[in-house]
Amino acid sequence: MSAGKWKASEELLRMFQAVGRASLAYDIQDSHSGNMAVRWTDEGGENVIVITAAGSQKGELDRSQICFLSPSETDYGYYKASSETDVHARILSLPGVGASMHAHVKELVIATLDDGPKPAAVPPFVPVDPLGFYHLGGLVPIDWFAVPSGSPEMTRTIPERLAGHVLTLVWGHGAMTKGRTLKETFFRLCVANNAGAVVRQMGVLGVDVGGLRRKILADPGAQFAYPPPEYEVEGDERCDFPEEEEILGEFVKTGHRIFESRLSPFHTGSMSVRGVDAMLYAPKASMPREIGGPLLKVSLEPAASDDPETAVHKAIYAASDFQTVLHCYVPEAEAQAHFVSPGESAPADRIIPIDAEGTFLYLVIPVLPPKFETETLLRFLHEYKVVIVRGGGVWAVGAQSLSEVLHHPSSLREILLYRLGAFERGLDLRKMEPKKAKRW
Repeated sequence: MSAGKWKASEELLRMFQAVGRASLAYDIQDSHSGNMAVRWTDEGGENVIVITAAGSQKGELDRSQICFLSPSETDYGYYKASSETDVHARILSLPGVGASMHAHVKELVIATLDDGPKPAAVPPFVPVDPLGFYHLGGLVPIDWFAVPSGSPEMTRTIPERLAGHVLTLVWGHGAMTKGRTLKETFFRLCVANNAGAVVRQMGVLGVDVGGLRRKILADPGAQFAYPPPEYEVEGDERCDFPEEEEILGEFVKTGHRIFESRLSPFHTGSMSVRGVDAMLYAPKASMPREIGGPLLKVSLEPAASDDPETAVHKAIYAASDFQTVLHCYVPEAEAQAHFVSPGESAPADRIIPIDAEGTFLYLVIPVLPPKFETETLLRFLHEYKVVIVRGGGVWAVGAQSLSEVLHHPSSLREILLYRLGAFERGLDLRKMEPKKAKRW
C-alpha cells in the first residue's frame, strides 16, 4: 500500500480502529474474532475492498492489518485478508451496500442454540424488543453450516440471505450484516446482540416467548410503544452548541457510560438538557469512545416533524420543571417487564428492588404498558424519577445534571441483575421484596 493511498485513507483507518475497539468493549468479539469490510474509492477513482486481515485483533488494528483488494480480481491481498473475504465481496456487491461486518454476537448465538440433530433447517429468530424487531426487519434468518467459516456453502448462502435481510446468523458462530457505512453495520450487530440478551433472560425467567412472538407478529403496534427512529448515517459530527464546553463534555461522558454500562446498544436511546426555549439533544445517546453522535439544539415547541422520541422529551419538559431527560433500552428491563410471578396471570406493574442499595434508592420502579398515557408517565416520573415502559425502554428524569439522570437507569440495571440472579438461584423474589413496597 503506497504512502499516498494511506494518507488519503487515514480517516478510514481510524474508523476501523474505533469500531474494532468498540466491538471488543461491547463484547461482541473476542480478541481475534470477526472481520470488517467496506467499499472504498481511492484518489484515482479506483474501487477497492478494504478488509481486516486474517487473525488480526480488532481492538488493536494497525495499518498492516488492513488489506486493500480489487473487487474483481484475486490478488496478493486476498491471501492476507480474512478467510471470509469472498463472502464480504459478494455482500458488498449488493445494491446500496457500502460496508459489511461479521461478529460473535454471543447473546444472540446463545439465545438460538438448540440440541437437535444437524444438519437441519433452523427457524429464524424473531426479536421481541422494539429495537430488534424494527431495526432488524422483524426476523433474523439462521443457517447451519458443516464448515461455518469461509466455506463455499457460506459464500453462496449468506449474500443470498442479506439480499433480503439486514442481518443473518450462522448457527453457533455469529452474525453477518450489511450497511451503508461501517457504523451502521456495528449498530445492527449491537441491536441484534441486545435482542438476544432480552430473549435469553426471558427464557431464564420463564416468560412465554413463543406467545409473545405470536402477539408481536399479529400486531406489533400494540406490543411496542412506537417504532424507534430510523438509523441515520449522516450528521454524526454535527454539534449545535460547541461554545458550551462544560455541558458538551457532560454529553460526551454520559454517552460513553451509557454504551460501556450496557444501558442501551450503540447509537440508541436519547438524552437532553433543558434550555430557555430549546433543549440540547442527543438522539444517539449511546456513544462509545472515539465514535460520537449528533448533538442538536431543538426548539421546545412541539412540531409536526417531531419523531415520537423527540416528542416525549418535549412533553416531559412542557409539564414539569425537570432539567434533564434520558431514554435508553436496558435489556434487563425489557425482559423483566414481561415476567409473570408464580401464581399470577399477568406481568406486574412494578419492579421491587431486593438489594440493599436498590431498596434505599427506590420504593418501586413503575412498569407501564406499551400504549401508555403521557400524563401517567409524567406522574410516575414526578414520583419515582425512573419508569420502565414494556416494549418501550426506560425513561428517567433529573433536576440538575446528566450525571444525576444517568444514575437512575444505571442503578435500575443493577437492581434487575440482582433480581435475575436471585431467580436463577431458585430464590422466592416475593419473600425478598420489602413489605412496604407492596403498599405503594
